[in-house]
Amino acid sequence: MKIKKTGFWIIFVSGVIFASCSKTPEMTIEEIEALQKSVDYEFIQKSISKPFENQPFVPGKKGGIWYDTIISEPKTFNQLVGNFDGSSYAIISKTLDGLFDYDSVNKVWQPRMASFDIEINEKEQTLTLHCRLRDDLYWSFYGSDKKIPVISDDFVFWYNEIEGDEEAGIGGYEDQCISLPDGSRRHIDCIKIDDKNFDFVFPRIIAQPLLNANMSPCPSFLFRPAKEKGGIAAVKNLFGVDCDPKTIPSCGEFFITEYVPGRRLVFTRNPDFWKKDANGVSSPYYEELFCQIVGDQNTDYLLFKQGKKDAYSPRPEELSDVVNNQKNDYTVFNAQGSMTSYHWTFNQNPVNEDKPFYKWFCKKEFRQAMSCILNRERIIKQTYRGLAEPRYFFFPPVNPFYNEKIQLEYRYDIDRALKLLKAAGFVQGKDGLLRDEEGNEVEFDLAIYSGMTLLSDMAQIICDEASKIGIKINVRQTDFQKVIESMMSTFDWQSCIGAFGTSYFPTQGSNVWKSNGNLHVWYPFQKAPATDWEARIDQLYEEGAYTVDPAAAKKIWDEYQAIILEQCPLIYLVRARSFIALRNRWDFANFYYDNKNGAESTWIYLR
Repeated sequence: MKIKKTGFWIIFVSGVIFASCSKTPEMTIEEIEALQKSVDYEFIQKSISKPFENQPFVPGKKGGIWYDTIISEPKTFNQLVGNFDGSSYAIISKTLDGLFDYDSVNKVWQPRMASFDIEINEKEQTLTLHCRLRDDLYWSFYGSDKKIPVISDDFVFWYNEIEGDEEAGIGGYEDQCISLPDGSRRHIDCIKIDDKNFDFVFPRIIAQPLLNANMSPCPSFLFRPAKEKGGIAAVKNLFGVDCDPKTIPSCGEFFITEYVPGRRLVFTRNPDFWKKDANGVSSPYYEELFCQIVGDQNTDYLLFKQGKKDAYSPRPEELSDVVNNQKNDYTVFNAQGSMTSYHWTFNQNPVNEDKPFYKWFCKKEFRQAMSCILNRERIIKQTYRGLAEPRYFFFPPVNPFYNEKIQLEYRYDIDRALKLLKAAGFVQGKDGLLRDEEGNEVEFDLAIYSGMTLLSDMAQIICDEASKIGIKINVRQTDFQKVIESMMSTFDWQSCIGAFGTSYFPTQGSNVWKSNGNLHVWYPFQKAPATDWEARIDQLYEEGAYTVDPAAAKKIWDEYQAIILEQCPLIYLVRARSFIALRNRWDFANFYYDNKNGAESTWIYLR
């Protein structure tokens, strides 16, 4: 589980399937569990549950091509530029690796590229993280015997001269600073000891130093000369999307060996990758990863049906077809309760202060009322066929500070929604329409990613429930990149359904939950907290990050969760079961699937 430092990317989430429409009130957890026992569970019965619990892997054999797809074209092969585009970075990261791993089963950190030792100076109240690189790490080149050892410079240079350079534009230097008790901020220094050893020196004891320090290396033997000659601009000019990808060095599992725009992207296994099985064979076992570039999910599904894709996660409308047509071609696996779920959020950015929706969305009671019209039970039954459960908590259960007693109070209740709105100055007229104090009819947009049937169905349910109290919601299907641009640049959106990655630790979401974060979606980049509750969240976030004692930290994170669930800046929907279909030409001995680790296919091999 390669966990990045603190930030989140907005992501897509898979769902399950449709069922009949229902308009009964939202149910309790106990009633949901009873429903799940009564619905048609053929999808569960006809699929396999095989979660990863650190089972040992059996030695396999090299060979074969893994066929996959990607939706978005790479915009760059440059490691720095890729930080601004998630789809490009996902491609680049196959040539890289991380310092450490988090074992989500045993909830401990493990070495990856480096072993580590934490030294705490109680007298000075400082912490030093000592890192020692493995001896078998190399930058390799496709089709060449040339191998350059990965050294401390590859991490220290990136940390100090790339990520830490304000001109690079990735905000790295600020993320490398931590607050001291007196309110000042000090830098976490990354210091080279020798070619194999380097330290992260923290000016204050911190709860999760490995999370803060975890990073990938850069080929400093290429990046350093470029920067010395032409600055950050010259670094960004390396490995553009028009370069020969075979020239890109790799210290990861793969080389990028071919890119044909609009058609395919090909990766070839790196035999010098450090991670090896009991027989000394590097992962992965398959020789090539062949990714066809597709324009949309419909084409993606068509390729799977044609046998041109080795694994596929079906959308809700496809699950019945996928599960019931397994035969001898593929096998379907299932995973319980997703760690990630969709949320509904509202734009509170003051650039829109002259618009009526801004005043509505800034009222806590309005957001709470919107939570009260969110009929999760209807979504579960109508959209997921009972194969989901409502999400009433903030931290996912995998988070060490998840507290099942801290849950959302504002659940489906139309009468309560009207009472909350009345308290906030809204009035429902004799014509059934809801109006604000100035007589404006309450009408606003709900943006969803285009081409996703699941989101469209959920949005329609929300619209229908809102109409019961006189609110008109207009669903706007929007290109994914346009949604991101609206949230992070133009700020001209109104409300939106989206999703973030899973937070294994409370401090993973710094760019979402801290008021100055670029993904503090309802009002990002705040120079100072806009509200008292956001100021308190910032304060709790800082306190929790530096509180090592679990009991003391629990009190901090309990209050943190409770405030967010009370203020409803993001209203979570449901946790769905996940499914994945895998071609039977692969041996499943080393394949596992769950919602903590995803599809564990590192050591999969041909039958």
